[in-house]
Amino acid sequence: MYKLLIITACIVLVNTQNSGDLDSILGEIFDKPPKTNVSPGSGPKSCVTKDERPGECVIYYLCNENNTIVTDGADVIDIRMKTGQCEFYLDVCCELPNKKDPEDVVTPPPPPVHKDCGWRNPDGVGFKTTGDVNHETKFGEFPWMIALLKREEVNPNDPNSEALNIYVGGGSLIHPSVVLTAAHYVYKPQKLRVRAGEWDTQTRHEIYPYQERDVAKVKVHKDYNKHTQFYDVALLFLSAPMQLAPNVGLVCLPAERQLPRPGTNCFATGWGKDQFGKDGKYQVILKKRELPIVDRSTCQKALRKTRLGGLFELHSSFMCAGGEGQDTCTGDGGSPLVCPVEYEKDRYEQVGIVSWGIGCGEDGTPGVYADVSKMRAWIDDKIVAEGYEPRIYVA
Repeated sequence: MYKLLIITACIVLVNTQNSGDLDSILGEIFDKPPKTNVSPGSGPKSCVTKDERPGECVIYYLCNENNTIVTDGADVIDIRMKTGQCEFYLDVCCELPNKKDPEDVVTPPPPPVHKDCGWRNPDGVGFKTTGDVNHETKFGEFPWMIALLKREEVNPNDPNSEALNIYVGGGSLIHPSVVLTAAHYVYKPQKLRVRAGEWDTQTRHEIYPYQERDVAKVKVHKDYNKHTQFYDVALLFLSAPMQLAPNVGLVCLPAERQLPRPGTNCFATGWGKDQFGKDGKYQVILKKRELPIVDRSTCQKALRKTRLGGLFELHSSFMCAGGEGQDTCTGDGGSPLVCPVEYEKDRYEQVGIVSWGIGCGEDGTPGVYADVSKMRAWIDDKIVAEGYEPRIYVA
């Protein structure tokens, strides 16, 4: 019992989310209106082009430079250029004759949409970016990434009250109609919604839009324990399927009980804090962390050196990664840990679900993830029970 209390206390301190904290910070991020280059009543923002000609700030794909459409990604957008003539980094100063009406815009031809699972876009889709020096992902780089939202009425006593999307955590799209996430976020009844294709939460200027669906049904693992986080896995069945797009795709799942070799470099993604504690800040652009797989024995030894104590035993439903000075953090719960599919370039399968940890990897302690390979039989069973085909997430 003593050991369970220690585990519970640590999990609560590290990875459960204070409602006020998330509602005020991440709720604001995910519902904040996109920045525009137009002030109320002022009309479009004027600027001067690099050729010193008068122009207007417009979204980058609404401008034909020399009356041509850029289709090869030659224009590189600096995501850190948030000051200057145009107020947002996806806006450009466009000479008026080259400005296109949004109704007539011809965007670059989209890259092929993968029908099968696991394809990462390491260079992004639609445009290239620079300035991503703080682990920012490219737009559409991890197309299976899901933002898990809860719907809350501004005034619960008013049937016509506006509803807000409050960020809860992460998830992954394993089927157009199914999201995989952590049980500790969804085991309580609540109105949930998921967002696919999100990247920068403060704009809708990206060339391909995000998609949202309501959650129609939640299935939590039958052995989930809210006190210890054992079997921390859940499936969300959506009210309607997501439409696969350049920035929306599926992730593969590993074969049952097959983890990558220790030391394999994998990626965790999320909008969570950049560090633990009050100084940590939630992220606006989706971040990625490259983390090595850590074998069970090494992980357990590291965890025993923490406040968990020398008798701590790592449950069989968990696996570990990270511990090299960086890791997932508060707000990343439910997000995927993906590893390369052997012999297939840029293809990935999800081996873990962000569950809990001690700090955010600063002291060399690995992060703890729900082991997806151990849950594979349960996932398949629930997928089939809903009339879906598990082969869709097999590499």
